[in-house]
Amino acid sequence: MPIFDAILNEPADGFIFLGDNIYGDTEDMEELSAKYQKLGNNPGFKALRSKVPVYATWDDHDFGENDAGKSYPFKQQSKAIMLDFWGVPKDSPRRKRQDGIYGSYVIQNDENHKSSSNDAIRVILPDLRYMRDDLESVGVLGYYTNRKFKDMGPYKPSKGSMLSQQQWQWLELELQQPERIKIIGSSLQLIADFTGWESWANFDDRQRLFNLIKKHRVNGVFIISGDTHWGEISKFDEGMDYPVWDVTSSGLTEEWKQVSPNKHRTSGSTAEVNYGFFTVNWDEADPSIHFGLKDVKGDVVMEQKITLSSLSPY
Repeated sequence: MPIFDAILNEPADGFIFLGDNIYGDTEDMEELSAKYQKLGNNPGFKALRSKVPVYATWDDHDFGENDAGKSYPFKQQSKAIMLDFWGVPKDSPRRKRQDGIYGSYVIQNDENHKSSSNDAIRVILPDLRYMRDDLESVGVLGYYTNRKFKDMGPYKPSKGSMLSQQQWQWLELELQQPERIKIIGSSLQLIADFTGWESWANFDDRQRLFNLIKKHRVNGVFIISGDTHWGEISKFDEGMDYPVWDVTSSGLTEEWKQVSPNKHRTSGSTAEVNYGFFTVNWDEADPSIHFGLKDVKGDVVMEQKITLSSLSPY
């Protein structure tokens, strides 16, 4: 995994794994544990964990199987293995929840002690697997006669949600916390409209989140996402009071050359291995934010520079 060489050169305050961190795809928990251990033994991975705080959520392949949701029969056992591997404390709320592994962390600005205590980033990690309702497919014929040649997946808008009602209540409270930036670390793309693959747009979840942002007048919401096997930056401001950005970084090892359409894409796409970066300069009166994707050598592939005020109309 040579990309870790570039990541280790970054002056980072933390690293976020957004899921598909291993390809478990099994109902054999010994096999799942062995695959986690293989990642744990990787020299680059071990060096990263020793250098910076590491935060993680899961997606389908480390949850248990491809495109799995609430019906996966070993989700309780998989949850315990996942939280143990990532070193989540025994008293963490993430362990006590009966409806998933969702949780949050705060990355504080410690360099300037004169700064406000709200000059911080709240990293919100929802669980889009444990209680996710079933997806609805266009069917084999619909996929092969229409979707496949457009580099689109088999799913259509579905009933239900990816989050339990308890997790929605938790997320609503998380959005109202005082930190000036809230990064939602999503295992699936949030902004992309119906690519046919899994995303927030397959349910009413995307609009429900947007409604919460507007209802509580939440500033500074930013999305990072994974899953796709390609990288891109998306921007959404339809009916919103400020643009919502979604930086999709995927993956550290896996590539997929058939990039799906996305009308919200701002900077093209990359089908090479990549990692995302997000930096804030709190020393400025209006903090600047620099984000984008870098390649296996650590060179910038795509980037965007904005100010915090552009995410803070309220």
